[in-house]
Amino acid sequence: MHPSAEPKPRRAENEAPMPPSLPVLEEVRQVQDEMVALRRQIHAQPELGFEEKLTSELVAARLAQWGYEVTRGVGRTGVVGRLKVGHGHRSIGLRADMDALPIEEKSGLPHASRRPGLMHACGHDGHTATLLAAARVLALTRGFSGTLNLIFQPAEEGLGGAQAMLDDGLFERFPCDRLYGFHNSPGAPVGLLGIRSGVVYSSSDTVIITVRGRGGHGAKPHLAVDPIVTASHLVIALQSIVSREIHPNELAIVTVGAFHAGEAPNVIPASAELRLTVRARSEAVRAQLRDRITAMAHAQAAVHGATAEVDYRWRYPVTINDDEATSYLRGVARELVGEEGLIPDWPPGTASDDMGLLLARVPGCYFNVGNGTDERPGEGGCPVHNAGYDFNDRILPSTASLYVRLVQRYLVDG
Repeated sequence: MHPSAEPKPRRAENEAPMPPSLPVLEEVRQVQDEMVALRRQIHAQPELGFEEKLTSELVAARLAQWGYEVTRGVGRTGVVGRLKVGHGHRSIGLRADMDALPIEEKSGLPHASRRPGLMHACGHDGHTATLLAAARVLALTRGFSGTLNLIFQPAEEGLGGAQAMLDDGLFERFPCDRLYGFHNSPGAPVGLLGIRSGVVYSSSDTVIITVRGRGGHGAKPHLAVDPIVTASHLVIALQSIVSREIHPNELAIVTVGAFHAGEAPNVIPASAELRLTVRARSEAVRAQLRDRITAMAHAQAAVHGATAEVDYRWRYPVTINDDEATSYLRGVARELVGEEGLIPDWPPGTASDDMGLLLARVPGCYFNVGNGTDERPGEGGCPVHNAGYDFNDRILPSTASLYVRLVQRYLVDG
């Protein structure tokens, strides 16, 4: 995703009172101001994927201070905090992402990014601070019996931080019976929960297609093999895959987001490059898209006397919530927020998240929390990956309360 038009400046602070419809546990209420301040501290010092040194150290230091067994450097800059209480045999994992995006912040907030060209435009600062709030309360109260693993993941934004943690033996070293996490959702009412079984986010793959022709003078095209014309035909042809080859009931997206070729108006370049994002909601469709895009690139190139190189980058799988784990979370949420706190029939998204890699290994649920519907500055409705976005601090204590109650229920029921 890319930032949209430059937003209007925000007001000085997001100081809206906590809506009465967002239940907050008293233990969380006692630490919420400190955790909001911590969130804004993280927001002011954004770091890109695998560069989250300050954020990782802040997380690790707080967890150690609160009594967690802390492991640094899991998946390069990831952190895992482990807390074992009592003799329970169950284990649960909670995951938050930590990385920022290469976007220049335009919010005008006092806690805005102090690093030019970088900002927390997707709310990972809020995800991290929310999990820290729950971590502190759970360490203080210890109202459970079993093992709690807190997973602070690096590099969610396209760099595969979840895979790096898996390659580092995440679940072998920190076994989890269940895994949960959340993402904030601008456009949904503040604090309401979107919880669904099955597919929750789409897969996401990146394709780099290099079309190679024969360069020449723009005035003598018959002596060249024009890669721009070839690539242009390919851009149009790719759109027929979704419209004519994928079942209409299936989701498939093929977007050409970049087309790079040439520099001078009178020169036919030797090559052209297309960059695509490809998405699906089933692994079968995902594989079909890969096969057809690859075949079509080679075929279109051959028709025009050119060649094509296809760099197909298999990135994030479909994110699928486990039915039983999701049902359990929904039950705990109903106890805390009531039926009115849930958004019925929450639809699957076309965005992607490498939480899908983790949920392919451990049953769990990735749920959504409304960040706000009003796009006026400070109201939470500004889309993610936008220069004016900010995580809505009003959802931090209520979501942390859900985390606390979930851990207490799950590690007592067992």
